[in-house]
Amino acid sequence: MSDKLRLALPLVLPRDADACGACVSSLITVLAGRPGVLDAHVDHEAPGQGVLCIHYDDTQIALGQLRAFVLQAGGTISDRFGHFTFSLASTLTVANARRLAADLCALPGVVTAEVAATGRGFVEFDREQTNETALRAAIRSAGGKLQSDQTTTGAGVSSSKVHGRDHDGHAHGAGHKHASGGAKSEKPGAHDGHDHGQDRPGSGQDHNHAHGGLLGEKTELIFAILSGVMLLAGWLISLKSDSWISLVFYGAAYVFGGWFTLTEAVENLRKRRFEIDTLMLVAAAGAGALGQWAEGALLLFLFSIGHALEHYAMGRARRAIEALAELAPERALVRREGRVEDVPVEALAIDDIVLVRPNERIPADGVVVSGESSVNQAPVTGESIPVDKRASQETGLDFAKAGAEHRVFAGTINGAGALDVRVARKAGETTLARVVRMVAEAEAQRSPTQRFTDRFEKVFVPLVLVFVGLLMLAFLVIDEPFSVSFYRAMAVLVAASPCALAISVPSAVLSGVARAGRGGVLVKGGGPLENLGTLTALAFDKTGTLTEGRPKLTDVVPAEDVEDHELLAVAVAVEALSDHPLAAAIVRDGEARLEGRPRLEATDIKSLTGQGIQARVGGLATVIGKPKFFESGEGQRPPEAVWADAQRLEASGRTVVMVRQGERYLGVLGLMDTARPAARAVILRLRALGIKHMVMLSGDNQSVSDAIARDLGLDEARGGLMPEDKVETIKALRQKFGKAAMVGDGVNDAPAMANATVGVAMGAAGSDVALETADVALMADDLNHLPFAVGLSRRTSAIIRQNLWVSLGVVAFLIPATIFGMKIGEAVIFHEGSTLLVVVNALRLLAFRERGAQPAQLAVAKTMRAP
Repeated sequence: MSDKLRLALPLVLPRDADACGACVSSLITVLAGRPGVLDAHVDHEAPGQGVLCIHYDDTQIALGQLRAFVLQAGGTISDRFGHFTFSLASTLTVANARRLAADLCALPGVVTAEVAATGRGFVEFDREQTNETALRAAIRSAGGKLQSDQTTTGAGVSSSKVHGRDHDGHAHGAGHKHASGGAKSEKPGAHDGHDHGQDRPGSGQDHNHAHGGLLGEKTELIFAILSGVMLLAGWLISLKSDSWISLVFYGAAYVFGGWFTLTEAVENLRKRRFEIDTLMLVAAAGAGALGQWAEGALLLFLFSIGHALEHYAMGRARRAIEALAELAPERALVRREGRVEDVPVEALAIDDIVLVRPNERIPADGVVVSGESSVNQAPVTGESIPVDKRASQETGLDFAKAGAEHRVFAGTINGAGALDVRVARKAGETTLARVVRMVAEAEAQRSPTQRFTDRFEKVFVPLVLVFVGLLMLAFLVIDEPFSVSFYRAMAVLVAASPCALAISVPSAVLSGVARAGRGGVLVKGGGPLENLGTLTALAFDKTGTLTEGRPKLTDVVPAEDVEDHELLAVAVAVEALSDHPLAAAIVRDGEARLEGRPRLEATDIKSLTGQGIQARVGGLATVIGKPKFFESGEGQRPPEAVWADAQRLEASGRTVVMVRQGERYLGVLGLMDTARPAARAVILRLRALGIKHMVMLSGDNQSVSDAIARDLGLDEARGGLMPEDKVETIKALRQKFGKAAMVGDGVNDAPAMANATVGVAMGAAGSDVALETADVALMADDLNHLPFAVGLSRRTSAIIRQNLWVSLGVVAFLIPATIFGMKIGEAVIFHEGSTLLVVVNALRLLAFRERGAQPAQLAVAKTMRAP
């Protein structure tokens, strides 16, 4: 016989692991394999941080046994495995990032490791075999310099899907086999659990370049420029004479251009790796051996410039993201014991009252308890217009339940009025801090295309080496000197090195993620960014997404011989005793229409679950409910005129309730959750971006859904859906269109969002669950950010395709060209030119602006730079 067990997630997964979707996903996977367990899922609509709901067969497993098993499994997941997110003091080349990830994966106890070229890294490890201290030591021994050695353990570096899929396609099961690409490790017996250790950037940290030296972080760039100067000087001297002086300058060009490349090559060879930098050194040495010193110097000069530009591109993306972390002030004014103290924001405690002066940045997430002002929320939510804030009259109002007019976020900018704010979250757990952590982890996630290019390089480079080796032996087959065969082989080696391919995808993805964050959109990695840019089907939740989420009383239709005010007075009296959203709308709008007329009192309230409400008004039994209730319930059937009015309103998309007092029908009321003002324009903009099929999913009746869908210009509406029906709809859309996104509020839409290719959450700045469950989070409760996110993803996908065509096309052109006589110098110019082109192309994303966006929306990026 089926029964159900419900347990709070913080109880099942202690040590804050309940905040991580991967932990929850793994626990559900473990439970699914237990005999007697029929189903396990997370109820995000439950109060608090969610509830684990387990359906089981009590003939196969007893309740006590199941509870003990769940708590034991949760404790193992939470205790044994850890997550370590770190930040290096500088950017890396893509190749070096990949090498560092591989070095970390080779360590005992490391389940998986990923490192981005921006210097962000993510490691999942087994605490029984290693720890964070050992990981830090390994990073340093590999040549990495950590930006900070302070670790914070707390809620959520990041999480994502709560139904078996985290961002970027990770599939977390009991055996913890990762679907991510790049450097990875699958250790036998590994289980998926972790704490959330984190190496976070602090203010005033060192930013020396990984290739820094005596000249600081610009050493590599300066060396590259000096190499070019030496090359130019040598070439100019050689034009007048073939003296040894030109060779001295060419030799100096070799030294400056090859210094960092040689350093990396030696390190690679020490670890028995043969990478692109080694290929370049071999080709340069070969050119020198043949007396082609100018061509060898040109190769090293352009290769070193390419490296410097690669670091510049990664640095730009990294700085754009780090700018988020710098938005929050370092100190705050707090009221304590009748005086105002200046304290570090880290010292703020929950329920402290902080004073925010005019034009200052707000130091913490909290609720306004005194004062009025307008707050520029663009740094966090991307909203272009300041939002009015005022004190709440409710004492101790919970931050999560507070309205937008009472809630403020750390890092936003206060306007002309002073505010007193009650702190709701500590400095490390503000919305801004969590977004920074999530973006940092997203940097390390490889996109599907990047995983493809990584696999391609692993196959392509060995093939190139074999081919070059054969070309060096060409003199044995054709009548030519060895020097000619060797030169040709070196030219092909330069031509076939996939430098542009290596940087083409990560530079675009990181620029896209950075630009999205600056515009109030959190994208959790390259996977969602690419997928959102290629899908053609989109599903919307209705309530709170396409509509206001606040029903309005739109129609008052009294029966024959009944006045409007009589119908409204009775309805308001009864609904005033109910807490249903429709009841609140009837009371609010009904009282406004009564315009000071006498109020009636209702007593003996009784809820008719799912059908309506019953009470006594004026001594008569009064019922307000759905038309179907009166058709099949007790008492006489409604008069034909009243019934016709109800059907007419339902056909026009209204939610209809009938009012009966005693045996007399007073009439019907029509309510409607009106569409957001921006919804129709947003739908048109999405169509212009290439979204071909858009459907609305709703729990309302079909006629209401159809009416709103027609008004907004959607292709389809599906009404009367339960959460599981929405999941099936998403699966059907994915089957038909290949990919489909789900846009919702991240709470009751979590199952559908988890099953979509990309889950998009609205208003994530005010919702913990929305931040945790979505692949893409629109921080503001504003639909206008959706076309921006889709447009940016479309542009990112286009730039990735362009970069791939350029990088692969140049290689495809140069290989045959060098075989048939193109010189090394010419090949180098094409080769490094393609690298420069893909980097510049990717950096264009940092200046992305959606076509047709309103001028006010375009001002958001400027606001991010406000002091």
